[in-house]
Amino acid sequence: MAAPVLCRLRPRLCHLPGLRKGFAHRVMGKLDNEVLDEQERRSEESHPPDASLHGGYKLHYNPSSYHPSVGKSSLPHSQSVNGGEEQCLTTLAPSFWQQSNRYSVSSSRHLSSSKNTLLDLAFNKGPQAKTAPPPHHRTPVSADVNVDTRAFIKCRPDYSSVTLDLTQRPPPLNWEHVVHLLQRVSVLKGSMKPSDVCRFFVDLSHVHADSVSLVKSDQRFILLLRYSVENIRLFSLTELLDVLRSFVWLEMPHGHTVLGHFEDELSRRAGEMSFDQLLLTADLWRLIGRKVPQFLKHLYDLVHLNLGQVGVPELVHLLYIMGEGRHCPKVLIQSIEQLLMHHLHHLQPEEVGILCLGLFKSQTSLSEAAVTRLFDKAHSHIEDMSDFAMVNVLKYLRFSYLLHRAWMQAMTHEVPRRASRMSVTGLMHVALTCSALHYRDDRILVAIAKEIPTLVSHCRSKDSCKLLWAFGNLGFLPAQSPSLYPSLTEALRQRKAEFQRYPEHLLTGLLGLSFVSQFPEDLIALALSPDFVNLALKSTQLELKKDLFTLDGTVALELPHWTGPRLSSKLRKEVTEMLWKFIQSEICEKPEVKGAETALQDLLGGDEFVCKRTILPHMRSIDLEVHLDQTGRPIPVNTEWQTATISPQNNTSESALNHSWGRINVGVSVTDELIAQLTNTKNSPAPTVPPSKVKTPSVVEPDESEALFITGLNLTTTITEMLAKQSIKKSSQQDSIVKLAIQVPSRNHYCYHSQQLLGLQAMKRRQLKLAGYKVVELCNHEWVPLLRKSRTDKMAYLHCKVYNSLDS
Repeated sequence: MAAPVLCRLRPRLCHLPGLRKGFAHRVMGKLDNEVLDEQERRSEESHPPDASLHGGYKLHYNPSSYHPSVGKSSLPHSQSVNGGEEQCLTTLAPSFWQQSNRYSVSSSRHLSSSKNTLLDLAFNKGPQAKTAPPPHHRTPVSADVNVDTRAFIKCRPDYSSVTLDLTQRPPPLNWEHVVHLLQRVSVLKGSMKPSDVCRFFVDLSHVHADSVSLVKSDQRFILLLRYSVENIRLFSLTELLDVLRSFVWLEMPHGHTVLGHFEDELSRRAGEMSFDQLLLTADLWRLIGRKVPQFLKHLYDLVHLNLGQVGVPELVHLLYIMGEGRHCPKVLIQSIEQLLMHHLHHLQPEEVGILCLGLFKSQTSLSEAAVTRLFDKAHSHIEDMSDFAMVNVLKYLRFSYLLHRAWMQAMTHEVPRRASRMSVTGLMHVALTCSALHYRDDRILVAIAKEIPTLVSHCRSKDSCKLLWAFGNLGFLPAQSPSLYPSLTEALRQRKAEFQRYPEHLLTGLLGLSFVSQFPEDLIALALSPDFVNLALKSTQLELKKDLFTLDGTVALELPHWTGPRLSSKLRKEVTEMLWKFIQSEICEKPEVKGAETALQDLLGGDEFVCKRTILPHMRSIDLEVHLDQTGRPIPVNTEWQTATISPQNNTSESALNHSWGRINVGVSVTDELIAQLTNTKNSPAPTVPPSKVKTPSVVEPDESEALFITGLNLTTTITEMLAKQSIKKSSQQDSIVKLAIQVPSRNHYCYHSQQLLGLQAMKRRQLKLAGYKVVELCNHEWVPLLRKSRTDKMAYLHCKVYNSLDS
């Protein structure tokens, strides 16, 4: 009786410092022999060898089917502590568990050869099943934070009928009883009834968690799996669910082929199940970690027929299942909203949190009124919510783009109070929600920034990059937390390998750093390298060209010394054209942009004085460009005076791209040829008219293609001389032109209720100044009244708003 127990303790005995190595191995070797002899003796007494079985079907031991490669970090606490012991048990288990040539299980002759072939495939898994970790053994969010993601099921006892509580593991059996059960499997063999198979699985699922892998590697357990497939049609619904529940406790790999047979059978019988049974089955599949879209479709199709049975536990758990499945059928959204509003006042804090998580993960949009009521309910329970539930509410708030003032004001107190005990992922979601809602509160940001450097070793690349984006977008400067940006940047360097799979994360992080003028050149060189660019462009789920283009253009302007890789001119041209098409169809058609353009044209004297274009194409937005001379008078916008804004070596390609940005209003350069045209002297012989007659003033009606202004010019000798001087001094005049980038801001340019520019807009203004432009705002509330004012009033406004801005 003591031999199996000592066997389980073998790894610890082998590593005790007080035992000599030779002594330990002699003791354990003797123990192995005793256990083997006892096992073989009992087996022979229970069923003597039968020569007729030797040629039967054999299931050979295949430990890789049940020993997934799981690191310590992906195991729960109980298993990570004993991880070394489990590995030693697997390696040093007695020979009757390991050696297939000494112990093979013969099957009943009643199985046909076709079944044999099928089950060979079922019990010999490929590489995917070998390496798949147990589904509910997720990588911890961080090593020092324990998050219970299923705390909602403890809110009320009714959840016991629709969920499985992983914290209520069945009382463990002693190993002697487990061995006895496995012996019984070999004794009954083909005479087993479906109820016997079910009972064996239920009993074996009570094995201690540390011994689960030993049970699964025993060939009698493999034989039991075979019998379950053979009898699957004969199981009752209750027995099917009992076996599936046992698979959860036994940590069956989610890719095991046997589970495919159970999935098909349960989907076939979905119409016979009660609504609670449907929800329980869906929960068991989730705990196993297997995607079962066919079964979930049956569940969703039957929701309408069971609306009367949907109480609070059923509604909460249904949304939880939808969230884990990342899908909510559109036909159910209205029904779910009605049920949610009906049961809202009965919800407890953790239930509100898990509802928000389900709605967020399934990307389910409810009406604004329903969402507001849901957040009102959450706000009323904020002090009683766990950190996990609070973060889930923030996730759905971010998805809904609804700024619930009372909730966000509560965050200014709750986040600083909770930050020290929250996981790095939870802190990331708090910051990301603030960024998405443009809600900057330094109490929240400082509290997060204070904790991040100590948790940075637990950051995934996703966490680091989204934190950088959130803080950069909200304009949180490096001086406010000197260790924040350096620690997160170093975390990116430590996680470079992850960018091969998630290239979008690196671009997100680098843009966030660029918003606050942080440029880690080694990471930028990686992001713009040809290999990484090709990898990013191959991403089928995300469009990363725009991010690459923004990063490339930023490098050109803000890192003049840059000698590292750049995007090709072909790719820049392609993205420029793509962005301009979008800008033409979306931004240029906005009423506020059209109105501001019209007001400026009327104010300045014609459309040639206002050019609506993308001054910085990589910034994905337009500006109204206006040129002024040194006296403050508007002059036509001339593309020849526009300097390249990308890089000196690419002037030619960039100017060529200007033609793809749409119609650009240009003025006419003042040249000798133009003066000759204006004075009717071009291509004509020497004047026959006496010089004295030339002094007579004359009015010229200029051709539209040649006009300097919309109105005609009174050409006199004085004007002609002035134009001649301007022609001679064209180069100096080019330097003296004041270029204005007039912007029409919206609420998406600023943080909520503040004058703090968001990251992209702040970076754009910084780069416009580097390109030689002065930025002037023309707000919505300013240009609308101008449309109704006289020209005198508009000119007065021009002097106050535009010209005075030159002094700033």
